[in-house]
Amino acid sequence: MINIILFGPPGSGKGTQAAHLVEKYDLLHISTGDLFRYELSNNTVLGMQARAYMERGELVPDEITIGMLKNKVDANPDVEGYIFDGFPRTINQAQALDNLLAENGQEISLLLMLDVADDEIVQRILNRGKNSGRADDNDEQIIRNRIAVYKSETTPVFDYYAQEEKAVKIDGVGAIETIFDRLCEEIDELV
Repeated sequence: MINIILFGPPGSGKGTQAAHLVEKYDLLHISTGDLFRYELSNNTVLGMQARAYMERGELVPDEITIGMLKNKVDANPDVEGYIFDGFPRTINQAQALDNLLAENGQEISLLLMLDVADDEIVQRILNRGKNSGRADDNDEQIIRNRIAVYKSETTPVFDYYAQEEKAVKIDGVGAIETIFDRLCEEIDELV
C-alpha cells in the first residue's frame, strides 16, 4: 500500500498533480477541503461539530478533522493507498495521521513537496483568481500572507517526515507533465 502526502504552498499545483497520480496509481485522493464540504453538506455529527466552531470564527480542532479522515479511510479499505492533500498542516496533525494509519497496519510512505518560488506562486494564484471567483486569489498581499503562514506553520511537517527519510522536494516549476514525471520517479521507487 502506498500512502503519500502531497505537500506544498498554496498554488503549487497539488490538486492538479493529485488528479494525475490518482489515475496512474489507483490511489484515493483525500482532500481535507473535500472532507469538510462533504461532512458539512450532509449534516453529519462531525460536520455539525465543525460548523459550530466555524460559525464562531474558530479553527476546527484536530480531533474533528482526524475523525473525518478516519471515516474516509475506514469507508475505503480496499484501495491501493491514499494521497493526502491539505493535511497534515502541523506536527500534531502528522502524528495523529501516523497513529490513524498505524491502527490499520499502515504508515506514510512518502511526503512529496512541490517546491515553487514565492513569486511564481503569486503569479499562479493571481492567474487562477481571474476565474476562481475567490477574492483572496486576487489580492497579492493576501496571497503573500498565505505563503508566510504556510512557511511558518506547515513546513515543519516536511522536517518531521525528513527525519524518517520519507520527505522529498520536487521541483514544482515547468510543464504539468514534467512535474508529474518527477513525482512518478519518486513513487516508482516505492512500488
